[in-house]
Amino acid sequence: MAKKGEAREFTTLKCSECGNENYRTSKNKRNTPERLDIKKHCPNCNKTTNHKEKK
Repeated sequence: MAKKGEAREFTTLKCSECGNENYRTSKNKRNTPERLDIKKHCPNCNKTTNHKEKK
């Protein structure tokens, strides 16, 4: 069970080139209310691409 006042939530990261959902990560929605945009390796494209937080 989550602690009272827990601000962490799980988000899915989606490749900006091929559109595959490759990664799941957690973020603190109080500290970073904007969407994540991280460079990660996409196994489908086989290269490093930007992965953006899915809605």
